[in-house]
Amino acid sequence: MSKESKKQKEARSKIDPKKNYSLLEASSLVKEITNTKFDASIDLAVRLGVDPKKANQMVRGVVTLPHGTGKNISVLALVTPDKETDAKDAGADYVGLDEYLNKIKDGWTDVDVIVTMPSIMGKLGPLGRVLGPRGLMPNPKTGTVTMDIKKAVSDVKGGKIDFKVDKTGIIHASVGKSSFTSEKIHENADELLKTIMKLKPSTSKGTYVKSVFMSSTMSPSISVDANLD
Repeated sequence: MSKESKKQKEARSKIDPKKNYSLLEASSLVKEITNTKFDASIDLAVRLGVDPKKANQMVRGVVTLPHGTGKNISVLALVTPDKETDAKDAGADYVGLDEYLNKIKDGWTDVDVIVTMPSIMGKLGPLGRVLGPRGLMPNPKTGTVTMDIKKAVSDVKGGKIDFKVDKTGIIHASVGKSSFTSEKIHENADELLKTIMKLKPSTSKGTYVKSVFMSSTMSPSISVDANLD
């Protein structure tokens, strides 16, 4: 087990392990305990009382964070020539079709999000083994398979993220950067949590949100009051 550094000990000493902080308190405290030289990501880990193995308890959705993620999201638009201008105008980093399909086939996945059209999905099917494990396969449910390419790219660039519960029942999502004000972190986190609450499966019994933890890159976790109902 690695030894805690002086900064890590100092950060941990500022957290009361017996306390569930309000979201507003946690948003302020997470900035206080972040000592990285780089602009650290602020993340939420939300444990849900669902069984992800059951299709009717899978929690997946999209949310547009009011203040964005603070990350420069790299977008590939796989589109036909008539949609290329829309994609470029919206800020897509890479625009095209066959040349990028071939690059992906050869293992290239140097993007954060892929946006495409319904008519292109048939060509992406064989690339599922490359895109699937990296979470890059476009999906109509997340708005990344659409005829409105301009809006889809703009939404992603503007702070729209998609999330889903993992096999252990936890949703992991970034809600900003340590350079954000505590108010911006709070508002982004609040928007994500409200969206998760709206997606509660009707088949979910008992406590839906079991725990919420906020942390930054390399910081200790802060327990957040999970009483969101």
